[in-house]
This record gives sequence, C-alpha cells and structure tokens, in this order.
Amino acid sequence: MKIIIVCYPTFGGSGVVATELGLYLSKKGHEIHFITYKQPVRIQNLTPHLHFHEVHVPTYDLFKYQPYELALSSKIVDVVMKYKIDLLHVHYAIPHAYAAYMGKKMLEDEGIKIPMITTLHGTDITLVGSHPFYKRAVQFSINHSEFVTAVSESLKRDTERLFDITSEIKVIPNFIDLDKIKVKNIPCKKEQIAPNDQLIITHISNFRPLKRIIDILKIFKIVSKKLNVKLLMVGDGPEKERAMRYCKAHEMEDSVLFLGKSNQINEILCFSDLFLLPSEQESFGLAALEAMVHGVPVVCSNVGGLAEVIEEGVSGYLCPLGDVEAMAEKAIYILEDSERHQLFKRQAFETTKKFDIQKVITYYESLYSEAMENKLT
Repeated sequence: MKIIIVCYPTFGGSGVVATELGLYLSKKGHEIHFITYKQPVRIQNLTPHLHFHEVHVPTYDLFKYQPYELALSSKIVDVVMKYKIDLLHVHYAIPHAYAAYMGKKMLEDEGIKIPMITTLHGTDITLVGSHPFYKRAVQFSINHSEFVTAVSESLKRDTERLFDITSEIKVIPNFIDLDKIKVKNIPCKKEQIAPNDQLIITHISNFRPLKRIIDILKIFKIVSKKLNVKLLMVGDGPEKERAMRYCKAHEMEDSVLFLGKSNQINEILCFSDLFLLPSEQESFGLAALEAMVHGVPVVCSNVGGLAEVIEEGVSGYLCPLGDVEAMAEKAIYILEDSERHQLFKRQAFETTKKFDIQKVITYYESLYSEAMENKLT
C-alpha cells in the first residue's frame, strides 16, 4: 500500500509512535510518505519505501498566525495526486485531522476518493481538543474520519465523554519494537553518571505542568534519605527552571542531574534502576513502556491509560495522584532489596511483550485493508 502519515516530527509520544509505525511499515514493503513541517527526529535515512515531504508555510505580514493547516491540506493533495496514495493516516487530531479532511474534499473535486484514519493520542482530546475554541472542529474531524483509533481504553472513554462521537473508536495500543532493542548494542556506561553502587532513578518528559515535576523531586528527596540514589531528569519544558530552583533551595543539586533533551534515551534507560511518572494525565504512558523494555520498573500515578501498561506489583506500582509519600514508599520497596529489584526488572521486561510492534502492527494492517475494501465498494 501507499500510505501518507501526518504527524508532529518531535520527541512527543504521538510523533514517536507515528514515526516508528511508518518505519516498520516501510520495512514490510509498504510505501510510506511522511508529511510534516520538518523531518521526524527518529528518521535517519530515507529509502525507496520511505519518503518525507516538508510542509512549507510562506510568511506574509498580513497574517498574525501563518496558516499551517492550509499549507498542510495542499501538501496532502499534491502528494496524493503525484504518488497515487491509497490512504491517509493522521496522528493527533489537531490540526491534522481537520487539514486531512479538507484535503479529502479537495481531492473529491478531482474525482479521487481516499479513506482517512485518525489516531487519537491524548492531549489532542483531553487538553487542547476539548477547549471550547477547538472542540467543534475536533469533533467534526473525528466524525468524518472513516476510521478512528485511540491508544488506550482510557482515551476512548475520555473521547466519548468529552465529545458527541458518532464514529466507532477502535483501541490499538502504543507499541515497542523489541527486536530493535535486542539487536542494538547499547553502551551501558553507568560509571559516567554515578558509582556502580548508586541506584539511578530516571524521569523523561516534556516538563509540562501536568507531569508534576516537583512531585518527582519530592519523591526523590524522601527516597534519598533511605537509599544511595541519584535522579536523572531528561527533557526540557516550562517546569525545568522551577525544578532547578527547588533543587537549589533543598540542597539537591549534587544528586539531581538535568540532562536536557536527548537522543540517547536507550543508553540512559539501560542503566536506570527505577522510572518515576507521577503525571496528572497519561492517555497511554509511552515513556513508561520504553523504560520497561529496558527492564526498568515504574512507579506512577494511577491515571489515564497507565493501568493498561503497568501491572500492579509486577512491573511497578500505581499510586494515588499527588501522593508523593506512597510513591516514595513503593520506590524504596522495589529498590531496597537487590533480589526483589531484579525480579521487578525481569517482570517489567516481560510485561512489554504484549506491546511488541509485531503484534500491534497486525491491527493497523487489518484496518488498512478494511479501509481499502470500503474504498472499492
């Protein structure tokens, strides 16, 4: 099949999932065309089965905000017509589903019918999409997609609660490429970060307020009173400066490292001992899954789709939102006994097998086939 994938090209979960999906589909022989404003971060090399089309938005003084949606719709039309594309798969509703729908209507004027699949990832529904300024357009776009998928049962329920949805929403979870992890030669050089007898606690995110960055520091402070630990904070965002001020005020600067945005996530996770994710909302929890595939148990808040990823008492623990004492207690419980810690590490990895891309990809391919059959009828 010839498939357009529209996504954000950044480190965020929706962009990572869309990119990894496209990469895997291209290796299976499908012709994949990414359309976005810059080359996705996880695409290193383009191939005959893997293409990238940049959306360029000319700057005009007339516009206070440049019309990216119009440029994206036009680019979709151009690529469909030039490469005889079979279907559209858009990730993250805003603005991709709306722009893709406009592209579909323009193509209909050319006598071209093309099915559209919209994958909902989380904040496009629970945060941005439900805002009164955007809600009606998002709802319209979802209801005019031939197929709609959500990355968790939790997100499906949220979508149906927040919007008047007439389309069926299929749940296809996020995934991990286990083979890629197995064959990758990861240099696990823990000694560059901490002595071998020091335990590493890690957090990776975009440091937005809903990630509750200060809660992570409070949890770590409690744990550090009992265990020899170091905290790695990976990522960047609006809460970073506040977090750094907190560390300075509480004399934690020597035990907390802020590593910024990194392309070395696998290298960091391979020597991590525990992953913290006390978020207010996680529609799936891709960061937790990526930690678990490296055998890193997770302590997190019991919100959103995290309960669909973390097995309580097996791959980690789910705690009440904002309960830093409970999260610290569970972290200490996992880390204080080396045999128990190793058991959690093994179980964390085993849990990820049900999210292997080889299993999940079959759901998408089945959906693509159904979309193509509907197109022909």
